[in-house]
Amino acid sequence: MSTRPDIGDILPDIALETPEGGKLSPSGFKGRKLVLFFYPKDDTPGCTTENKDFSALAGEFTEAGVALLGISKDPPKKHAKFIEKHALAAPLASDAEENGLADALGIWTEKTMYGRTYMGMERTTFLVDAEGRITRVWRKVKVKGHAEEVLAAARAL
Repeated sequence: MSTRPDIGDILPDIALETPEGGKLSPSGFKGRKLVLFFYPKDDTPGCTTENKDFSALAGEFTEAGVALLGISKDPPKKHAKFIEKHALAAPLASDAEENGLADALGIWTEKTMYGRTYMGMERTTFLVDAEGRITRVWRKVKVKGHAEEVLAAARAL
């Protein structure tokens, strides 16, 4: 088993799909700081709160020269509905079903709930510098206050 990328490593450049059906890669953000927040599922309470919190601060991230991108394994059409339903300002992208960016980062992982084991997204946020290098990782994120903490770290970068 390979070790998962961490602080100081270059973010793997694996394409994601936009809600409009286009492609997007981390390398497309080179020259800008980037926050990637990975979350389990659209339209669930914690994930909705996290997306709304990042969306509420989207303008401040932009002012700080930081691109935002929320990522889950949900299909692009589901993302489009989620964005519209909650008027989200933070862009979203869909990670590949298999061998996607979450897999490469080691955050698509085995989880257990109610005695059932399944594969799921570990709520994780990455702060990436303008050269594409991971500078900070928040693992197993607690949603409350998280977007503000990430914004403060991004401003300090």
